[in-house]
Amino acid sequence: MPSWRRDAAAARRALSVRSALPLLALAGAAVTGTAGAEELKPYQASYSGVWHGMVVAVSDLTLEHSGDTWTTSSSSAPRGIGRLAAGIFPPRQVSVVRLTESGVLPLTFRSLGGERARSTDLSYDWGTARVTGTLEGARVDQPLLPGMQDDGSVQLALMVELLAGRTPGSFRMLDKSGTREYQFARDGVATLQTPFGSVATVVYRAQKAGSPRITRFWCAPQQGYIPMRVEQTRGDDVQWTMEIRSLKRE
Repeated sequence: MPSWRRDAAAARRALSVRSALPLLALAGAAVTGTAGAEELKPYQASYSGVWHGMVVAVSDLTLEHSGDTWTTSSSSAPRGIGRLAAGIFPPRQVSVVRLTESGVLPLTFRSLGGERARSTDLSYDWGTARVTGTLEGARVDQPLLPGMQDDGSVQLALMVELLAGRTPGSFRMLDKSGTREYQFARDGVATLQTPFGSVATVVYRAQKAGSPRITRFWCAPQQGYIPMRVEQTRGDDVQWTMEIRSLKRE
């Protein structure tokens, strides 16, 4: 069996559907006030999904604003041998959130699992403090803890925090067995070469306690802290990378 096929099988075992398209930002959750919300702008971005040096997917991300809610949606289409990495780049995710003085509150989250994973459909009831639905095919009915985020809402939580001049320290994500917590920290600065020129970025890292995997985000302050690049590593091994292709902000 060719080495890249063995690597593909290993990647599918090691990475869940939740790996790459929180893409665009695994981050903190707590927001005091809504100062950052006024600076959020709808946008459309496109990314190349790179695996073992090959572009295996193209992912499109959209942020829209309607009334008192924000909707972030992402979709990925395989390229070349991209079907082998389908578990890393899920085909469709949609998250609806509300920004309030108590923070970024997810309302609903939908994710189509694709060929090798099950779908997710979650509803958040902040009045009763319960989250219900299905998570990768498993039934969910759990307490809704402060600061809980999903793969879509966590991106907005990150952007709001950074726009407000704060670096989030940690965040919670829902798991089949409860929640998992990630630590978040600044990891330096870098200038990236993008299709639209040189872009100054601040690098942040997220890591689950006890996990060897680290996800880094190259966020552009002049572009509302939209990530220009996202990369997950395990030790010295780069497992996947998302690199920006295009960006349009309103």
